[in-house]
Amino acid sequence: MGRIERKVDELLREDASMREPLEFLLDHDGPITWGEASEEMSSGEWGRLIEKGVLTDAGEGFELADAEEVEAGLAEDTESDDGDGVDHDSSWSQYDKLAGVAAVSMMAGYAITPIGNAVGSTLDLVLGPIQAALPFYGVILVLAVLTGLVTSLLQANLMDTEVMAQYQEQMKSMQQRRKDAQERGDDEELERIQEEQMEAMGDNIGMFKEQFRPMVWIMLVTIPVFLWMYWMVRNGQVTGAGVTMPLLGERGWTEGALGPLRTWILWYFLCSMSFNQLIRKSLNLQTTPDTS
Repeated sequence: MGRIERKVDELLREDASMREPLEFLLDHDGPITWGEASEEMSSGEWGRLIEKGVLTDAGEGFELADAEEVEAGLAEDTESDDGDGVDHDSSWSQYDKLAGVAAVSMMAGYAITPIGNAVGSTLDLVLGPIQAALPFYGVILVLAVLTGLVTSLLQANLMDTEVMAQYQEQMKSMQQRRKDAQERGDDEELERIQEEQMEAMGDNIGMFKEQFRPMVWIMLVTIPVFLWMYWMVRNGQVTGAGVTMPLLGERGWTEGALGPLRTWILWYFLCSMSFNQLIRKSLNLQTTPDTS
């Protein structure tokens, strides 16, 4: 969905009566002035179209920024099951829920030793050969790259950034309209915006679920890896004295690097943050809403 089409869709969701002015402008040939359009639309509707960028200055008047996208936006079904708002389906599948339960269950391994031992010893069957071939700082580096790759792919594929961008634009639009209405003392418009914001609360909950959905799968991957590293350090199975940290000097794996934060955790975070950015740039993965 293009930018103008998204703007048209947003206008129609905020006010279905905007369809008639848009259809009139589509039928009009060439640039149009306010004098020519005043019989077909109100000054408020004219101003909102200019504010949204749907109408742009054409020298002798105004014209649609992209007639094809406007037409495509009008062709979309603007009615959703939950009324006006961002159209999305944030319901979790059965697999999402099972992943969440499994992640939370394994998280208990940090406090319950038998669970931590079970996860650590099981994962050691896979990661043990890597530990035998590399020093521990190299093992953590490899794990940071692998978990970073999986995390980026999960976020890119499970998070609907387009819907999130639509929601953010809708909120910004409401805030701007509210500010404009307050400046001109339009109490009727303020009341309508207040109603729209109350209706948007349902979208807010839905968007929170949409953002948290990839997190349960990410936790399902990263928690076992963390448990394995914790299991290795706790049981004294780590080879090598430690690692030389930037600005901190040489630190043992179980020593506090930054306050109570252990060296092995800090080293993992540094490696993970560095390679996450590199992976997303190299694979051109979009994991945040694009509101441009």
